[in-house]
Amino acid sequence: MAPLNATKHVSRFWPLLQFDVNNAFLHGYLDEDVYMEPPQGFVGATLGQVCKLQKSLYGLKQASRQWNLELTNKLLEFGFTQSRHEHCLFIKQSASEFTALLVYVDDILLTGSSESALRSVRSYLDKLFTIKDLVAAKPASAPFPTGLKLVLEDGALLPDPNKYRRLVGCLLYLGFTRPDISFAVQQLSQFLQPPHTSHWDAALHVLRYLKGTPSTGFIFLLCQLHSDASWDSCLDSRRSIIRYCVFLGSSLISWKTKKHATISRSSAEAEYRSMASTVCELLWITNLLRDFGVSVKLPIPFWCDNQVALHITANPVFHECTKHLDINCHLVHDQFKLGFIAPSHISGAAQLDDLFTKSLSVGDFTRLLSKMGFSSHAPS
Repeated sequence: MAPLNATKHVSRFWPLLQFDVNNAFLHGYLDEDVYMEPPQGFVGATLGQVCKLQKSLYGLKQASRQWNLELTNKLLEFGFTQSRHEHCLFIKQSASEFTALLVYVDDILLTGSSESALRSVRSYLDKLFTIKDLVAAKPASAPFPTGLKLVLEDGALLPDPNKYRRLVGCLLYLGFTRPDISFAVQQLSQFLQPPHTSHWDAALHVLRYLKGTPSTGFIFLLCQLHSDASWDSCLDSRRSIIRYCVFLGSSLISWKTKKHATISRSSAEAEYRSMASTVCELLWITNLLRDFGVSVKLPIPFWCDNQVALHITANPVFHECTKHLDINCHLVHDQFKLGFIAPSHISGAAQLDDLFTKSLSVGDFTRLLSKMGFSSHAPS
């Protein structure tokens, strides 16, 4: 969602503001009666005395939801409309101005056609909630060593597994804007319980890569899809890894690397399941683009390097090897018949998704990175 918003900002030369709300969860009002014991150090409390909360506190299970409801209500009062396709997206539109606001917990991304309108929104939010502008923060040549394959038990157990989990959590968050570490983070995420020294060493290798590429990111220029799967790639569970990437023009706006929930009997089955996941993502993205007033030319090119999966898409008859596939996988065929996608074959060497499913040589990694629109640029 954030890359899509940023693509709109760059392609139309709109200003972009990013800020967050101080102590966001303390702004939410409670719908029910919640009581707490007086905090330690409170003077004058009598035995059995409790405090009735008027607003949320950090640690309440409903704190994040109440904050989101409060922010949503204030934005609606200011004239924004909440998207039906993505509840964290808010649109405000008039004959001469267009403003889009994106919320992620307490982080806010704001763009639009009028700089004065953006200043007005920022001023409005600053009066309601104290906000602060965010300052951008965050050497190996690739995220993973070439050919590295992690297994469950390799090396000694980490004495403090929480430090590994915290690091993987940070990398997952960073992965929203750095798809080049997607495969590495997906691999590391499989070994949270219990992590070993080999997993920790691999996580540190990702950090060394990030340290050497702090200025690497997208250059958005002006919808096509790539889908792939690595069959039988997990040495422990034998489940396949699916991956896809979605481009708007030449800009990468959505990507995913994920292990299949089930074991695929063939590479074609794994590829077909990956195509189904990609189509679901594409349907959501096209609905979001309509919220922005952008029409997408159909059919959308869909690149896959498995000929059998393409044949199943065009003619999903119940063959012996495919009759067990879930009905929801055949969404691919339905959207093909409706003219929504146009699946085509691409050679394995030209497939961009290899970046998301395997550890590559530095040469191959750099080549695919540049094809995805990544470029190093000096931070402003």
